[in-house]
Amino acid sequence: MAAEGELKLLGTWASPYVSRVKLALHLKGLSYEYVVEEDHFNNKSELLLSSNQVHKKVPVLIHNGKPICESQVIVQYIDEVFPDAGVTLLPADPHDRAAARFWAAYIDDKLVAPWFQVFRGKTKEEKAEGLKQMFEATAVMEVAFRECSKGRPFFGGDAVGIVDVALGSQLGWLRASETLSGIKLFDPAKTPLLLAWAERFLALDAAKASMPESGRLLAYAKMRQAETDAANASK
Repeated sequence: MAAEGELKLLGTWASPYVSRVKLALHLKGLSYEYVVEEDHFNNKSELLLSSNQVHKKVPVLIHNGKPICESQVIVQYIDEVFPDAGVTLLPADPHDRAAARFWAAYIDDKLVAPWFQVFRGKTKEEKAEGLKQMFEATAVMEVAFRECSKGRPFFGGDAVGIVDVALGSQLGWLRASETLSGIKLFDPAKTPLLLAWAERFLALDAAKASMPESGRLLAYAKMRQAETDAANASK
């Protein structure tokens, strides 16, 4: 387990990708220093710019002075470097491990990417296509949960795994989006397994410690949506 001061996380409170890394750290029971980037859009710190010279964005995990970038990469790094701490996020079986990595990537590519299209798209057609892709991805993830969990509480089985972390980190924004749009991705009729899984996940101590407060996030989401709408209207 890392000693105090060995792990430093550069992040910002509203980012689901930062929440993803925080989830992994809390599930592992690792101590870390959290360095908040107050204005990571317009006024990036020198530490962030020097630590992530390619993308220049959070999250960045600094371990013993060495930076690791991109949330999916960071989560896998944490699990590999601290195998005996807390829960094991990646399965031991090579095939199961490959499958878990596939579904974690699928969430970002097929669910999160079209979410940006829905809420930042410039045309009704673009937004409608993004929403269609989100519903399709959610239906696929319902089946994936059934196959991965094998009747147990999480994608990882009895304990949370990397797929749970990948999808669970997005729940705050997905729920804020549901409130703003009235569109529910997790439906008791169509995706009952995912709906029940989400409630179990959000009840975890690690989730409570890692996820942004829902009221504050909703207010922030409304502000960002208004900014996007105004920018699109001016073009």
